[in-house]
Amino acid sequence: MGGELEVPDDANAANGANGAAGGMDVELLAAALRQDSADLDLYAKVLSVNLVESLPQGAVQVERKRSMSDRVAGREGTVTSLDVSLGETRLGLRMDRGRAVGEICKEVRGVVLSRQQVGLDEWIAALARGLADSAASSARAREALQKYLGG
Repeated sequence: MGGELEVPDDANAANGANGAAGGMDVELLAAALRQDSADLDLYAKVLSVNLVESLPQGAVQVERKRSMSDRVAGREGTVTSLDVSLGETRLGLRMDRGRAVGEICKEVRGVVLSRQQVGLDEWIAALARGLADSAASSARAREALQKYLGG
């Protein structure tokens, strides 16, 4: 998929959620994150692997359910939940009977100040904004994000 999309600084301020943070287009990132979301099991697996590889250690927590056949075959199992910590925002995604339930939490020093349940599309948009904001302020996060996007 694409790389970095440059947007002039004055356009960044005017675009809000559709704008770019440090040259990273949030809509482009959200589109990349939405790929394969039709098959939730596959989507959760691919997203969790990509985020674990792209973000700093400890920023992503993945829980899996392993059946007996998964254990015998040496497979990791099905992703049941995914938690991503981006600064003061913690994004949780739970797989519940074939549907995804998203949660966005504002967390300061381990204390949750607010918690909001959201749909998959809103969760993906919040993840894209959080990743783009991190990329704007950190060279390491920017490199990880470009690796995730294949740029």
